[in-house]
Amino acid sequence: MIGINTIMKFMTLIFLSYSLSAQRGTTGQEVFANRFPKDVEAISNSSLLISNETDHDIIALIRGQYNEYLRHIYIRTGDEWVFEDMPITRFYVQFKAREFYFEDLKRTVVNFGEKHSFYFFYDPQQQEDYKTITEEEFFKW
Repeated sequence: MIGINTIMKFMTLIFLSYSLSAQRGTTGQEVFANRFPKDVEAISNSSLLISNETDHDIIALIRGQYNEYLRHIYIRTGDEWVFEDMPITRFYVQFKAREFYFEDLKRTVVNFGEKHSFYFFYDPQQQEDYKTITEEEFFKW
């Protein structure tokens, strides 16, 4: 016969495992919506695919040519996200990866109807592709 203590331990274990997994976001969530203005969208038929090829989840942030906030999204490890109807502008990408913040040094021009791809795979040996930024720089708008 199963005792009440065994049942309580089992229920506690289930609750803890659920609450631990529930804290991880899902790809597509705007986890910092309260820290940024409304996303900038345009009817441009342009898109940007961001693929997370690291061994941890990231938050990708898209900024315009004048450092203005455009959009951000949570992307799980090994997953990807497509930003549709990107504004026609020159943009760059910033990332929050674990406790670090990075900025891609390349600028990409988006014209009407173009489809762009970006693969994030931070490699310290390719330091010339990214620069480390502060949390304040990441969250400015």
